[in-house]
Amino acid sequence: MDINDLRAAFTVIMFVMFIGIVVWAWSNKRRSAFSEAANLPLNEPENPRSDNEVVKKESNQ
Repeated sequence: MDINDLRAAFTVIMFVMFIGIVVWAWSNKRRSAFSEAANLPLNEPENPRSDNEVVKKESNQ
């Protein structure tokens, strides 16, 4: 067994892991969680408070 056999084994292992991740990401069980995560930026308030407003309110109390 030489270094080329180790390289080939490593390549096969990485390819199998890649295929596993793709199958996991596109599985129907994960679809709802991923669609919820994809909509998180859209659920932000229309006019978010700036950091300055928070500091002003804290200093007034």
